[in-house]
Amino acid sequence: MEYISVYVMTVVQTGGVFAPLLFIVLHLLRPLLFLPVVFLCITGGILFGVIPGIIYSVIGITISSFIFYKMTKRMPATMDRFVRMKQKIIGEHANFTTGQIAILRLIPFIHFHLLSLCIIEISAQLKDYMRTSFVSNVPLAVVYTSIGRSITNFSPLVAGSVILGILPLLYILRRKEIRIGWQDFFNVKPSNAGI
Repeated sequence: MEYISVYVMTVVQTGGVFAPLLFIVLHLLRPLLFLPVVFLCITGGILFGVIPGIIYSVIGITISSFIFYKMTKRMPATMDRFVRMKQKIIGEHANFTTGQIAILRLIPFIHFHLLSLCIIEISAQLKDYMRTSFVSNVPLAVVYTSIGRSITNFSPLVAGSVILGILPLLYILRRKEIRIGWQDFFNVKPSNAGI
């Protein structure tokens, strides 16, 4: 990973005027290179500064989300595999809100495109998906680009404390709906016809 990070930073630094474009393209190639989103956001802050790094990261992450959406629509078998994997990891009936997805994206070890799949499931069409993706990508880019260097120096105890501090927000931002079954709503008792 260290060699890849040095190589990535060298390529982007020597890009000159095209460095921002190379950085955005690097966000698109990120899944193929097995680079974490957090690493690229931190790199953007180091190379370009906070504000330009945030802007370039949001553009790259959002385009990457768009490409993921298009790929899942063109490859339904792969989409079904992703859905089965999501059901095993998160659960079959887990639907997150946009706020919950934005918070989960701040946790580095949660897969980025698994959360993109959750956004696909709660979105009616591409426009809704892109809006939700953008809104959930902004906090990720802002946090890791602006304070990314200091986060990487956290001890495991401090990092664990930050994650535990974020978890109550998942509960607060949950989808607040109640599901009542047909029989419970109408107070109908099942008939015992076979007795």
